[in-house]
Amino acid sequence: MDLIPAWIDGALQPVEKLSVHQRGLRHKAVSVFVLDGTRVLIQQRAASKYHTPNLWANTCCTHPHWDETDLACANRRLAEELGIENLPLTHQGQVSYRADVGGGLTEDEVVQVFTAQADAGLPLALNPQEVQAARWVDLPDLMTEIAVNEAAFTPWLRIYLAEHRAQIFGHVA
Repeated sequence: MDLIPAWIDGALQPVEKLSVHQRGLRHKAVSVFVLDGTRVLIQQRAASKYHTPNLWANTCCTHPHWDETDLACANRRLAEELGIENLPLTHQGQVSYRADVGGGLTEDEVVQVFTAQADAGLPLALNPQEVQAARWVDLPDLMTEIAVNEAAFTPWLRIYLAEHRAQIFGHVA
């Protein structure tokens, strides 16, 4: 059972991940954006994901295990999803959002956001249970793609770019 930190009655408690989303509980999350200048590495979520399958998202995002630090979580998921290891991560602060992710599920997240710099030639080893594709895209082009076809992108990526772009990307935004 995958227990993640969620707030119940004002206190963090370990709660099963699917239950958190079904109940719409506020919970901890981590998001990572790997950058090469103005380019960002995005991933297309696997078709088998229980919410937002086939949609494009940031480099990786997840929920820390109950006893896991945010930084350890970010590094773990980069490796598990994309085969990326040993990238120095920079904490860009915390953001919060609430979004319907379909199927009666809700993300209500307090997210620690990390960025990393890498060359676009960075080798990837996609985990097919998590990721079906990955690509580099220039940030302005990504904004245009979302404006043209927002349904192809996860709600959280759209929120990050609409509301938190300067915090996440700094001078690149």
